[in-house]
Amino acid sequence: MKPITLLQPAKIQFGTGCLEQLCNDYLAMGKKRLFILTAPVIRPMLQQAEATLRNGGVEIAYFDDIMAEPTVNDFKRILAEARAFKADSVIGVGGGSVLDLSKLVATLIHSEQQIEDLFGIGLVACRGVWFACVPTTSGTGSEVSPNAILLDERDALKKGVVSPHLMADAAYIDPQLTWSVPAKITAETGMDAITHCIEAYTNKFAHPLVDVYALQGIRLIAAHLLRAVKNGKDVEAREALALGSMYGGMCLGPVNTAAVHALSYPLGGEFHISHGLSNAILLPSVMKFNSVACVERYADVAIACGVAPGKDAKETAQRGVEFIEKLSRDCGIPTTLTEIGISQSAVDGMAKAAMNVQRLLKNNPRPVTEDDARNIYNSLY
Repeated sequence: MKPITLLQPAKIQFGTGCLEQLCNDYLAMGKKRLFILTAPVIRPMLQQAEATLRNGGVEIAYFDDIMAEPTVNDFKRILAEARAFKADSVIGVGGGSVLDLSKLVATLIHSEQQIEDLFGIGLVACRGVWFACVPTTSGTGSEVSPNAILLDERDALKKGVVSPHLMADAAYIDPQLTWSVPAKITAETGMDAITHCIEAYTNKFAHPLVDVYALQGIRLIAAHLLRAVKNGKDVEAREALALGSMYGGMCLGPVNTAAVHALSYPLGGEFHISHGLSNAILLPSVMKFNSVACVERYADVAIACGVAPGKDAKETAQRGVEFIEKLSRDCGIPTTLTEIGISQSAVDGMAKAAMNVQRLLKNNPRPVTEDDARNIYNSLY
């Protein structure tokens, strides 16, 4: 069995009331200058935690003007504010974009490295200040991954920084923070999370240690996503999604994603389509494309989704694709690129851009050429 490294935060706290525990842990460390990244809709949820920390003598600076798809320039602006504040610690409370920015700010606050030089794997020189991640959506699993994604304006493409130095010191996952997430975002982020799990399990570099997380994540999300979309206050469904999303995040460091994510990056970079929506639209088509390369694995995915086995692995795998298509449709997610305003004339450019994401394409169980990418995009019209 080939070696593999599974990195996780030093502390993972899961369950209702995590913010209170976060405050206790933070005050016990004795840090005094906290930079919090969040979003305007989330900030009211932090009032009690903020009061607790301020009463403990902590100076707090907020940045809550984060774009849905943050750019390199957005990051530089936030980093400058954190440096001016002289932060000795960072907490990100929000969706994947907020958490990714938090990782980068905390890691580079005292570094002379430039963000443009860090896109890729293992290029970050060292850790920065202490930081924690508090997710408010069940999607990216960023709270437990060593990855961070930014939109690089130079070529309108989303790019990743991957380094063990981006792993949070602590992750606090409170499913209650996701109760108010709208149905549309719940659906899209949930499809992102199940994509992480499916792409990890069917990955060219899949590993038994990660398979456990991937399959359990698929089971949890497949069984509970529609319930949470229909009723955001369904406590059992929200807990299952938060856990499934965390498992998906645990797959990202040691194995990572593949062609679905690579092909989704041009949709986000050029057309500003949300990451979860991009993945949801592409997932069934890429599953069909890949299944010939590892049909037994895709049959396992189908069984984890709860479908009845077919007469053979090929039929079972196809039932898994049909399940994912129906789940996405039932959650109200568009199934074609036309529906989200992307003209077929854009296909050639997207296919060419996707070929630049070799960091992920190399993980795909079946090689993807530019013609293959073009065909996959064209199948979505």
